[in-house]
Amino acid sequence: MVLITFVVLYLILKRFFFEKVRTFMLAREQKVKDAFDNADAANRVAEERLSEYNARLADAEQERREILRQAKQEGDETAKEIVSDAEQRANKMITQAEKEIARERLRAIEGMREQISLLAIYAAEKIIEQKLDAAEQQVIIDGVIKQVGERA
Repeated sequence: MVLITFVVLYLILKRFFFEKVRTFMLAREQKVKDAFDNADAANRVAEERLSEYNARLADAEQERREILRQAKQEGDETAKEIVSDAEQRANKMITQAEKEIARERLRAIEGMREQISLLAIYAAEKIIEQKLDAAEQQVIIDGVIKQVGERA
């Protein structure tokens, strides 16, 4: 009797319950497979995007290096230009100063010549006024030099 009950129960369960459970399990299995497939697809997309991002990042890094290299090169060129310009200005100022010094030297020499000639003329006038020997002429010349020195 137990066996008959068991067989009847098995047939009833098979007819109404096992088919639904089987269908549910197959549907559930399909959903899990779809979820794994979707996850794999999402991982592939994420990996592709990561690769693109890394490539862009590498390009940006290369571009940054190039910009820095160009900026350094331009800075070096600007510095060289500034130094060259400063050297040219300094050379020009030195040349102008040397010319000015030469002009002042010529003016000083000319002034000294005038003073020496005046002194010589003045001394000659004094010597001509008196007939003196060499010692007296030296005294007069020293006196004239002293007077000119006091005026200057």
